Amino acid sequence: MRSLRLRPSWSRHPASRVLHALAWLASRPSLAAMVIGLDVLWVAFSARFEFPTRLEAVFQTMVAAFTLAMVFVIQHTQAREQAATQRKLDEILRALPLADKSMITLESASDGELAAAARAHRDARQEAAQD
Repeated sequence: MRSLRLRPSWSRHPASRVLHALAWLASRPSLAAMVIGLDVLWVAFSARFEFPTRLEAVFQTMVAAFTLAMVFVIQHTQAREQAATQRKLDEILRALPLADKSMITLESASDGELAAAARAHRDARQEAAQD
């Protein structure tokens, strides 16, 4: 059996480490509470001064920039976790003696091949349910 030598997380690209740190930070309940509190303060401050146009433009720009940045953070984190999960599943398939090894290549299969695999598994589930 072949063994992979995994590198420690600090050897990953610095941008990847930053994105994962941001994702971890964004998932903290205390940060959510702080953001909600700051939003309430911003609205109260804006209401006190009758919602000045400049303040509203600044707020909208900050929200748009933050949203765009978080889309990239989430996308990066999910893609990396999905790739790691897929490799783990591939390893399980490879290790099981009765497993259909062709399932490992489904990521690069055509739509027709993917649909055929789905039909085969649906049929297998129906047979199992009848037993």
